[in-house]
Amino acid sequence: MSFLRTLVSPRGAVFLLLVLLLVAVMILNPNFAEPGQLMRFIQRVAPIAIVAIGQYFVIVAGEFDLSQGSLITAQVIIAGNLVGDDDAKTIPVLLLMVVFGILVGLANGVLTTLLKVPSFIVTLGMMLALLGGAMWWTGGAATGNPADSFRQIGRGGIRDVPILDFIPWSALILIGWLALAIWITKRPLGKLIIAIGDNARSVDYAGGRRSWVTTQAFVISSVSATMSAVLLVGYAGVHPSVGQGYEFIAITAVVLGGVVLGGGRGWVVAAAAGAFVLEALFMLLNILGVPSTLRDAVQGVIIIAAVAYSAVAFRARRRGRPAQSSPDQGKEPDPSPDDPARQSATPALTSEGSTQNRGEQ
Repeated sequence: MSFLRTLVSPRGAVFLLLVLLLVAVMILNPNFAEPGQLMRFIQRVAPIAIVAIGQYFVIVAGEFDLSQGSLITAQVIIAGNLVGDDDAKTIPVLLLMVVFGILVGLANGVLTTLLKVPSFIVTLGMMLALLGGAMWWTGGAATGNPADSFRQIGRGGIRDVPILDFIPWSALILIGWLALAIWITKRPLGKLIIAIGDNARSVDYAGGRRSWVTTQAFVISSVSATMSAVLLVGYAGVHPSVGQGYEFIAITAVVLGGVVLGGGRGWVVAAAAGAFVLEALFMLLNILGVPSTLRDAVQGVIIIAAVAYSAVAFRARRRGRPAQSSPDQGKEPDPSPDDPARQSATPALTSEGSTQNRGEQ
């Protein structure tokens, strides 16, 4: 029963939905069940999942990052124009892209936390600034094309592998990035990010550096967008529209993964799984002949439905908790499960107990 309860919970529903969608796709297109096709599917989803992992850290901290798509576009333009045909420039340009991504994340975080400006406004401005810069640089047309050694990061991989035949580099990068993200959530930084999204004031009372922790969440998001851009250069080419809409795709994937908008609850693995669900859904709609112009409408309905389901599920869980008895006179009352101090800051800063569990919900 507990397994079935987990499957229908906001945390587990995304995995059940992914299995159902993949089975439906395999029934309608039996060739999809071949290992090579599955590897291509993972290769195509990897940039989206990596962006979703970065967006997870921002959303679970109670913020938004709308600049991811434009940052992807800017990074692709940088790679296409600075690498050129010179393979020797691949590593220096990669380092430059990482530094640029960190600077964008720092700007988003500093403006949001120190100046007390809503992250929605800050990252919206950053999105327009980056997109405008990319359009000014390219004139709105495809320009530049990096050397093949750079493009192999996104399109290449290990070939002649038994059974699988081909393992794309992007799949290995996704696994490594997800493992790093899981490790971060187990560390004090990850626990504090979750605690800030749950109850920011309690983090202040506990002595946590809320501004710096939130800024680091934005940096993780921007570096994730940079990695996604490196992969997209491989097979999407260099064009000012290559990152268009990626911020909303990432938010949709994170919400599908059961992460609560507003912060404090969510599991990074489920957020990455949300990217696979989203891509599998679009592939199924394509097989069924649904026009691609309805893609944005489908995303909007998914966000509304996922948020509504998550809210109903968590409200039902709260109603199911036993009521607390009144403390005896002269005794200290037991801490309530709804006490913010118990739910967030204290466990996050002093133990690896309840906050860790909340982060994996």
